[in-house]
Amino acid sequence: MIKSIFISSSSEKQVYIFDNNQKHKLTIDMSKIQFSDCNSFDIEIVFELPISEFRNHDYTWVNCKQERIANDFCPKILKLQNGQLVQSNIASGIWEINKNKPHVLLWRFNPEYSAPLTNYTGSANMKKIVAADRKQFFSENPALLFPLSAIEFSRSKYPFTAITCFTDHCDFDTADNLEKQRGFFKENGIKVTKGFFLNHFSKRADNASFENDKEELLKWEEDGHELCYHSLSQSIKSETESFENFEKFTPPLKDLKVWIDHGFQPYNFSLLKKNKLTNERFEEILNNKNINVLWNYIDSGTSSKGVINQLNNQHFTLSSFLRGNKDLGLVKKIQLMIKNIIFHYYNDENMILRYQNTAGNFKKIVFQKKFKVIFPFLKNTFDLGTSIFSIVFSWNRVKNKPYKLAKYSPIVFKHIINEKEVYIFQTLEMLDFQKSLSSSNIETLINEKGVFIAHTYFSVPMHYHVGKLFSTPEKINEKVFENFKLLGTKIQNKEIWNPTLSELVEYWKIFETLVLNIDKNGNLFTENSILHYRKLN
Repeated sequence: MIKSIFISSSSEKQVYIFDNNQKHKLTIDMSKIQFSDCNSFDIEIVFELPISEFRNHDYTWVNCKQERIANDFCPKILKLQNGQLVQSNIASGIWEINKNKPHVLLWRFNPEYSAPLTNYTGSANMKKIVAADRKQFFSENPALLFPLSAIEFSRSKYPFTAITCFTDHCDFDTADNLEKQRGFFKENGIKVTKGFFLNHFSKRADNASFENDKEELLKWEEDGHELCYHSLSQSIKSETESFENFEKFTPPLKDLKVWIDHGFQPYNFSLLKKNKLTNERFEEILNNKNINVLWNYIDSGTSSKGVINQLNNQHFTLSSFLRGNKDLGLVKKIQLMIKNIIFHYYNDENMILRYQNTAGNFKKIVFQKKFKVIFPFLKNTFDLGTSIFSIVFSWNRVKNKPYKLAKYSPIVFKHIINEKEVYIFQTLEMLDFQKSLSSSNIETLINEKGVFIAHTYFSVPMHYHVGKLFSTPEKINEKVFENFKLLGTKIQNKEIWNPTLSELVEYWKIFETLVLNIDKNGNLFTENSILHYRKLN
């Protein structure tokens, strides 16, 4: 059934032909990989028969006429042309199938962009996307099982349902709107991982902080929400004072595990490569404060109509974004598409800087009459136009290509800062709650058994934010209220699981130790999992 297996890392590629004596199990010899020398490797498995079906992220059988991918939290099950089921014994890694290579299964461990991190470096804070450092540790050596019937495991505590998780940035929180938000979520039965600033150091006198608004924030915890750090203050202190605060602050509560970077605070995880703290010292501080879940400062994309499930990389394409905004006027549609091409499709820092410089120089020319910037403006406009028109001219080829930072559906993964592992999470930007949480999007999420970790600003006051939570400083947007009411009903009916971020991470940890085995008759059994599961033929 297996023709050959290739094991390759960045430094070498070796070929192994297996003559396996076990009828229903083929164990892959990992002793050939020097894990100390590689952060990433692939196992290429060539079957004698073509792969006919693939178990999708939504727990349905799909054909192999397009690229198929299954990450750590998706079923790793396929069916060969003769009907034989093939399943992995562990959840680790990514299965990938290329439609042009129907006999080949790639079992990938930490391929490029599957576990991305943001590093800001240099005086200009240039962004660089790097791969997480991963410990290649397996609860059992990877193996292919050939069962009579397969087993798939639920990602959700409510068996085989969708998952919604909200992580809120507190940039615009005040004591007043915090209370209104809390009442709104309590009324609708929604739980949130709520960011807060520890210290009151802000350009806005009414900006909320734990220092000034402890009583209100404690009520959030009493209501079942999770509190998390959104850095230590809204504004940036001097570098010396910032690092001193970071090293010496005392956690105000037990079990505050999550840290969401805010702006360019010097002690941010995303600035670790340029700050004066060593990896060892940074890790020590996090460990002493009991912090082990960090944001990677990356959004898979921006939610809109039809863009809601982080596990479905076809939600994160140019065509899906265009469909989600087809109700907008032509000018606004073009404006958003250009921004989406630059920030999500290309996601190239030099291009993003040219876009920002172009916008800044345009304002200087129009509003400040600074005509000396007209030549840099024209050059940047031409460079951006060339990149954008190349998309237009090759539209049919690229329109359904997933954004590179969404291709492998990174949501939660592990990273080593120095010696110890922390959990990293990637988000879905959610600004327009009217579109994002529409009844059709909620149904899509339910039908796909999908997942999102939303990156939100519930208290944002800017008038140009369409579909925000507050229509006025005192009033909740009525259409947004109806969306959250429907979402709350689905959660209450257990059609959707709504964990806090730490609850989600704790539950998904179980996948790391998941081991399946098979008896001599081809019957699968699980050795140590408490996940919900079901059998399928």
